Amino acid sequence: MNDSIKDTEEPLEEELAKVESPEEVTAEEDNSPENEQDNSLEAQLEKAQAKASDNWDQYLRAVAEMDNLRRRNIKDVEHAHKFGMEKFVNELLPVVDGLGMGLAVEEASAESLREGMVLTMSMIEKMMEKLGIEEINPVNEKFDAAKHQAMSMQPSADVEPNTVIAVMQKGYSLNERLIRPAMVMVSKAPE
Repeated sequence: MNDSIKDTEEPLEEELAKVESPEEVTAEEDNSPENEQDNSLEAQLEKAQAKASDNWDQYLRAVAEMDNLRRRNIKDVEHAHKFGMEKFVNELLPVVDGLGMGLAVEEASAESLREGMVLTMSMIEKMMEKLGIEEINPVNEKFDAAKHQAMSMQPSADVEPNTVIAVMQKGYSLNERLIRPAMVMVSKAPE
């Protein structure tokens, strides 16, 4: 009788060995189409959350960078307003020094005063050239309303109509931008 129990125990053990463990069952269940979809959705959600976190971080960095740039620009504009005249002042100081030395001479002749004025004017012209200031002296040029201001018109047979025949006050431009138009007298056809 014992032999028959042994014979029946062996097939049972074999059958039990064939029965899958719970871990194996869950692994097989994970491969089911529904669980694969759940895992896929979870993976997609994790990826989306990671990307959203990364995008949020990039956004915060961009906002901080823009704020820093705005502050830097405000500071640069303040410095430009405060020290924008520095180049002009550095060019002007030698002219002021020259005028001061000329005035310090108590007994100057008219000739020496004129010579001093000529030297000072030369220094001013060099300064203006360095700073990009251009003189507009349009004698014998066609009248240009963008650069000239007509003060009067005079009939003239010697020149074509609309020609500048006299300059009452020179004009000036800074880096090709008009600062002051030249005040001129313009010719017109004789009547």
